Amino acid sequence: MTTRRNFIKKTTMAGTAITLGGSAMAMSAKSYNNIIGSNERLNVAIVGLGRRVKAFYPPIGAKESNVKLLYLCDVMESQRLKASKAIREHINYDPKLENDIRKVLDDKNVDILINATPDHWHAPGSIMAIKAGKHVYVEKPCSHNMHENEQLVSAAGHYNKIVQMGNQQRSSKHTIEIMNEIHNGAIGKPYSALAFYTNGRGEVPLQQKAAVPQGLDWELWQGPVPRRDYTSETWNYNWHWYGWDYGTAEAGNNGTHEMDVARWALQVDFPKHVDVEAEKRQFPGDGWEMYDDMLATFKFKDNKVIKWDGKSRNGYETYGAGRGTIIYGTDGSVWVDRNKYIHYDRKGKVVKKYDSGNNEAGTALGGGGGMSTTHVQNLFESIRGKAQLNAPIDDASKSMAMVHYANIAFRINKGFDVDETSGKIFDREAMKLWSRAYEPGWEI
Repeated sequence: MTTRRNFIKKTTMAGTAITLGGSAMAMSAKSYNNIIGSNERLNVAIVGLGRRVKAFYPPIGAKESNVKLLYLCDVMESQRLKASKAIREHINYDPKLENDIRKVLDDKNVDILINATPDHWHAPGSIMAIKAGKHVYVEKPCSHNMHENEQLVSAAGHYNKIVQMGNQQRSSKHTIEIMNEIHNGAIGKPYSALAFYTNGRGEVPLQQKAAVPQGLDWELWQGPVPRRDYTSETWNYNWHWYGWDYGTAEAGNNGTHEMDVARWALQVDFPKHVDVEAEKRQFPGDGWEMYDDMLATFKFKDNKVIKWDGKSRNGYETYGAGRGTIIYGTDGSVWVDRNKYIHYDRKGKVVKKYDSGNNEAGTALGGGGGMSTTHVQNLFESIRGKAQLNAPIDDASKSMAMVHYANIAFRINKGFDVDETSGKIFDREAMKLWSRAYEPGWEI
């Protein structure tokens, strides 16, 4: 790559040779490595400083990551101040605080954008970053709709940028281990997978027109979304459930992870058919505007099937945990989540079990942990050419497509067929939800 870092590397080494001449060999290994190490240093900016941001502090602060945090960016002043204080537990310098992502992207010194904004900003912000010459770590869901999904993949390829989605279980050592065993025949031919998520989320307030909270840039928070007046409770998490302008419901909020593991296990791409049974069933009079209970079925070639069982507000753990994936094969099955896996034979006897002791969060708000750290560091090393990306956007976007298909099927109240090669939907009514309306000037 012809980048600022390569230029710095060449000029620094040349300058060192001119300045030190023959004495270069007399330098201590530590001093010499400090010079060389700086040539591979990556400059990072984080945009979106909400509940997920603490997952990025450990990989940024780790010495072996060799990165520098240049910016903490958020449209809410209190979030910037809170993050600025928290990051000091991991680094010994102060990154710049910024309100506007566009100013961050104008800085040519920024190599990587970590995009942890609300869902409606994921693809637009990431595409802006790619066009500005940045590599991107984009939190799930990587897009708000299928049009954005396509455009994000296209932009990454066109501008030759490395883009990793935040489906961090792809960097989980124990999950990688059991996936390799599945693909090598440990349970025969895998034919079906059940992805599940269970939570006991409570009642959500009804939206009421309200004054914009102090310190919030409501105009920029909305970004690509058509403008409306501010309503109470919107900016701080409940945007997930207040209609389709901002969020992608529970399938996008959490189902992305487990459906991705299921697709990984079965080694499938786009489905051939999608069916959904979903409804809002808890707290019928509250402000929750999405389904809170969904059972989706995706049929693939070779008679492979993935089911998604998502229960947002009924906390009964049907499958023995709050989240995970069960994979069925002709000669056995596997139960896997963020912390462990259990391999069973065809009669249900345990063949092998492994508990990683991983500290990755399950259903609690916020998240972060060992897998997130490894996943972010995998991006860093991939940019340096020292590792393969674990969740490249062209593959991760296919898991994201399952989320969009499920949401579209719920919204039109019927299933549909999909072109398994292109991912396009054959149903005309469904295709009307392929994209969305954008604020003029913010079109993707």
